[in-house]
Amino acid sequence: MEKAYKNLGYFFLLLIPLTFLGFYKTYFIQFPSFEENITSFIHLHAIIASIWILLLIVQPLLILNRNNKLHRKIGKLSYIVFPILILSFVPQMIRIINSDAPQFLFFPLADSVLLILFYSLAIYHRRKVSKHMRYIIGSATVFLGPTIGRIGPHIFEWSEIVTQNIQYGIIYLILIGLIFYDKRNKNNYRPYLLILTTWIIHLIIFNMIF
Repeated sequence: MEKAYKNLGYFFLLLIPLTFLGFYKTYFIQFPSFEENITSFIHLHAIIASIWILLLIVQPLLILNRNNKLHRKIGKLSYIVFPILILSFVPQMIRIINSDAPQFLFFPLADSVLLILFYSLAIYHRRKVSKHMRYIIGSATVFLGPTIGRIGPHIFEWSEIVTQNIQYGIIYLILIGLIFYDKRNKNNYRPYLLILTTWIIHLIIFNMIF
């Protein structure tokens, strides 16, 4: 791993409190007796998404501690976990399609497309560490959508439009910051350009729909 990214796993740890805050009022607060609208499919999605976040955290920490062998073994486990993660979006998509607001299908569908794109590129470049790592970081940005998207309305009582724009702003700042950081350190920043472009397309489609 590049020296500049040696603490990446510790940064990914921020996903844990963000996820807890984002889903506290709609999920965690109901533990252990969940309401009827919390189906087994929602539990499955929560479990698989949590496992995926743990993989995001553990993998760079293994590299930091020079445990490359275990890193590769867990990486192969992702070949099973990732398809299940994507499939866990399907019940939510079906529910939205049959609701009074089918336009909200945009969010799980767009998240799935971005995750598939970034993960596929990460696996394709698995032997090119610099590209592999950056596309994994790209996949981590996708998880900021569901978390910030719920923290805004539920914690700060922001409107959905304001929350969405703040989410875009945070993601853009992160990616632009990483681009300049890599340019300054003469590292490969091009994967971030692709990731940033996909998020700009995300913004354009969002404004076309809503």
